[in-house]
Amino acid sequence: MNPSRNLFPVSRIFSVLTARPLAHSAKLLLSQHTLCSSHQTCFEPDRQYSQQPSRNKYPALSGVLQISEEIREALATSKPVVALESTIYTHGALGEDLALEKIIRQGGGVPAVIGVLDGVPKVGLTPDELERLVAGPAQKVSRRDLSYLVGLVSQWFPARLAIPIPIFPAVFLSFLRIRVFGTGGLGGVHRGWQESLDISADLTELGRTRVAVVSSGCKGFLDIPRTLEYLETQGVFVSTFSDGRKGDVEFPAFWARGSGIKSPFTLQTERDAAAIIQAQERLGIESGLLIANPIPEEHAIPQDEMQTAIETAVAEAAEMGYAGPRNTPYILKRIRDLTAERSTAANIALVRSNVSRATKIAVELSNLDSNHESPSTATPASSQGATAAKKEQTTSADNQNEEVCTVPLQCTAMVSASDLTDILTYIEAGQPSRNKADILVAGSVAVDLSCDYAGENVAGSTEMILPHLHTSNPATITQSIGGVGYNVALAAHLVSQETRVRLCSLVGDDIAGHTVLSALQSTGMDVSGVRCLSGSYHSSARTAQYVAVNDKQKNMFTAMADMAIFSKHSFPSYWESAVAGARPSWLAVDGNWSEGDIRAWLRAGSRAGAKVAFEPVSTAKSTRLFSKQSGKGITLGLWPRASIDIATPNQMELRAMNAAARKNDYFESSGWFEVLDSFGMSGANERMRMVLGNDLVDSGTPQMASQMLPYIPTMITKLGPKGVLLTMALGPEDPRLRSGEGLKHIVSKCTSGHPNVGGVYMRLFPTVERVPDVVSVNGVGDTFLGVLIAGLAQGGKIEQLIDVAQKAAVFTLRSRQSVSEDLGVLEKDLKIACARS
Repeated sequence: MNPSRNLFPVSRIFSVLTARPLAHSAKLLLSQHTLCSSHQTCFEPDRQYSQQPSRNKYPALSGVLQISEEIREALATSKPVVALESTIYTHGALGEDLALEKIIRQGGGVPAVIGVLDGVPKVGLTPDELERLVAGPAQKVSRRDLSYLVGLVSQWFPARLAIPIPIFPAVFLSFLRIRVFGTGGLGGVHRGWQESLDISADLTELGRTRVAVVSSGCKGFLDIPRTLEYLETQGVFVSTFSDGRKGDVEFPAFWARGSGIKSPFTLQTERDAAAIIQAQERLGIESGLLIANPIPEEHAIPQDEMQTAIETAVAEAAEMGYAGPRNTPYILKRIRDLTAERSTAANIALVRSNVSRATKIAVELSNLDSNHESPSTATPASSQGATAAKKEQTTSADNQNEEVCTVPLQCTAMVSASDLTDILTYIEAGQPSRNKADILVAGSVAVDLSCDYAGENVAGSTEMILPHLHTSNPATITQSIGGVGYNVALAAHLVSQETRVRLCSLVGDDIAGHTVLSALQSTGMDVSGVRCLSGSYHSSARTAQYVAVNDKQKNMFTAMADMAIFSKHSFPSYWESAVAGARPSWLAVDGNWSEGDIRAWLRAGSRAGAKVAFEPVSTAKSTRLFSKQSGKGITLGLWPRASIDIATPNQMELRAMNAAARKNDYFESSGWFEVLDSFGMSGANERMRMVLGNDLVDSGTPQMASQMLPYIPTMITKLGPKGVLLTMALGPEDPRLRSGEGLKHIVSKCTSGHPNVGGVYMRLFPTVERVPDVVSVNGVGDTFLGVLIAGLAQGGKIEQLIDVAQKAAVFTLRSRQSVSEDLGVLEKDLKIACARS
């Protein structure tokens, strides 16, 4: 084994660990396999989103901080993590189970309770560990206490103290890049601070640690104007949710919704908050954010009433000489008494509300694009760029050896040499283009090898038409750039120079990848969404390749496809950002992606308001849309809010999709049955025979296509030499249901009064031309879809576009390329078809 394979440029390593929000990294730390020449684990100065590098502030945390398996997995898979302070359980004196972790899980997040137990700082306390903290004895700690606790308590009293940690030291959150923290109230500047200098350490920590704290402001007995001034001095962004209020919005005072002090900034939605958090990261601003969430109105105590109780409690505390750490507990107790425990009920309500809102922000943040790198780590879509980036990073590490801090690695969160590449492939995915595109194609690009059998014919025999198995066969082999996504994008690009088409795909940093990138650049197509992933450390980061073996008559005999790069590497945040940046009218997604990524693309298309076309690719991959795993995740929308607008399977792919949907209970959905039943298809076979002919109906193809309509309202089934079957769900106001040319293609009408269903339209489009001299069948269906979607993006109707798309397919049948270079001659035909629509 080559030992150099286990050496990584440390500038790249620590940019993963500290500069990226770790919710988008794969693991936390390097294993003992990742060593410097001195056989000590290397920690490199972190590289933030800004271009200025800075020292890693907390290298020793890697040796002592323990992270639970659930939190590690959540960070590795980009799940929204919400931090909680253990103090809220031990010192909140709220007298009941707050169910905060349940609130986070129900909201789609992962709770991370932070505390110090037996002298060990932990993130992700288990219920048993939290129970030990609540049972006590327990005390609050701050940054100043950590070295004592970790150094002495863990050494001399390993099992005697269970110590909760309040909101800070936020070094833990900073180290892990857990970006959202839900709590009750923030500390602040105490009254009489001029004499006592009593200013909560929370404020200073928030000023030097990038984390978003969601709280109900600070407690009303603090000096709120001075607290806001201090936060401003520390560079902390402070904002308050308006909750529908207009004009000036007041900063909340914990139990009361207002404090009489105007909030510096106002937020309308959780997505606004997430966007600001994301911008803070991208700008490299290291101070934190305070996001104030006013207590729900129904649980708030009127400001005047609350102020009276506060003034009484504060005066009594001063009279009795309470100061320092004894002051706040006394005031809180007296406030509970003076409000007849209403402050406790309000406290419970606001904590739960804050944690719920923090979860929503974390979910929105994970859905936004966090896939931004500093120029030193982004890999451009060219092999030279990828190589240069790696060389720059290696040089950077070599020049900073004197800055490296080495510590033994004892943390429970580990990354092996093979695991690290999963992080690096994410890092090297780069930034998606923000330029407008009419069509975004999300799919595969590959090196295609077409092997045409060249054996000699034997008179009167078909034996030599097919290649022989288990032996070498003579063949004519041609190489081209293909892949379903590439083919679709190229066809749309060639047939309409006015349509802006962008391809979003992945290639490896290998010979095939360099070939693909060079070929892509020569087409003139927008390939800014194609990213080069490093293949040096992980075998699945290799460029996709497709090998087709055709018989003597150029029909496919068998094929082999290596598309692991698409199923093994997932960047859902990048996909969403790519679609949001392009703002396409149409998004085309092929089935080469994993089940999860297909759903991620569909979700991104829906959020961007794009119509979505799905190309199944093959019988095996077509089932991914209706897989069991996907069915448990993001559900497919149903008519009239279907997740997919168009699918283009061939007959075998349609049959596979139908079987998968049936097997995995998609046809058991009450929503699906309601829509299908409203189509009025019962007894429609005779009508289908009149419209389509006996042979097609007897094949079962129209029936299977109609069963797909609740999920995919337009099914375009490719029938090979028999043409194309168009099956569509129509709304109740569609004019084709009443008169004109379209009426003769209506096979059923809604009789149930469903508000969104009008009927089903089926039309057989015969092939436009028979091609006896087929050169290659590769890319024919992809060409069809590319031209069809180019017309749709120009406002054309499907019925007018199918014949033009079939003509384009004929061009490709006669070409050795996966997409004919001559498609441009059909641009005029496409414009005419769109004008007829």
